[in-house]
Amino acid sequence: MNLSDIYRLIQDDLEEVERSLEAVADVGSPLLAELLRYALKNGGKRIRPSLTLLAGKFRVYDLALLVPMATAVELLHTATLVHDDIVDNSLIRRGKPTVSRAWGENRALLLGDYLFAKAGRLAATTGNLRVIRLFSQALMTISGGELNQTGVTFDLTQAREHYFNWISAKTACLFSTATEAGAILSQASEEIIRALKDYGHNFGMAFQLVDDVLDFTGNEAELGKPVGSDLGEGIVTLPSILFAEANPRDNLIKKVIENRDADTVAHAVEDIRNSQVIGECLALASDFCSRASRALDVLPDNSYRQALLDLATYIVERRR
Repeated sequence: MNLSDIYRLIQDDLEEVERSLEAVADVGSPLLAELLRYALKNGGKRIRPSLTLLAGKFRVYDLALLVPMATAVELLHTATLVHDDIVDNSLIRRGKPTVSRAWGENRALLLGDYLFAKAGRLAATTGNLRVIRLFSQALMTISGGELNQTGVTFDLTQAREHYFNWISAKTACLFSTATEAGAILSQASEEIIRALKDYGHNFGMAFQLVDDVLDFTGNEAELGKPVGSDLGEGIVTLPSILFAEANPRDNLIKKVIENRDADTVAHAVEDIRNSQVIGECLALASDFCSRASRALDVLPDNSYRQALLDLATYIVERRR
């Protein structure tokens, strides 16, 4: 299974979203245009806008509303990445220097602000007050979740709870916004809107869990950044948490957080990669995926529902 097969039903419309993203960089300022093109080019798999389009397929499929919304969702995602790279002092993103590394933190910060504003403006063009409120709430949830995370110190007794709250705010929130907004704009029933919102949330939880596993099991070419980069930046994700829980007398994770020494990080990555916690994390991701799929039971049994089911399967099985 690959994304091109899953996207087949919406490929032409997804290309329209891509053109809409390219148009964002059509501005009068040469510097801003360069920064926008840099941030938006080769921008990943476009899963979030694809979800908005697919979620809009269950009643009135209106591209005049869905394309701006799908574009807004992707811009919001890009803006969060630009800002995250500043907070985390990240050097590489998708195989190239981060905006903050290439142009400096000040310009990266302002670029992220611009992308947030542009995303909000596009969401507002839908003229749907419910969607505009939803989009604003998503921005607050994501920002609040990241801010809360900066004040968290590693405490094994609370680490798992903090982690799930964090990924719900930083990742699952945007996925559920993508699907809920698509359903609302298609004038779907409240039952279908709720189902697609639940699907998006559980999809997002599974997506982040797999991402966090790949940070240990992938390779630099696949990840577009060094293996173990999260742990090296002091970010403790579920594989590290489960490893610490399984080895309460081993202070390896605490040592990494305190020192971030390259050799210690490499040692921790190797130990975690070869432990059973990787399988445990993937099992949890599969469970969230199953919840996402079950949420779609109320939807018509058609090719669009199947595409959503296939996407949920894809995110757990990618590079497994």
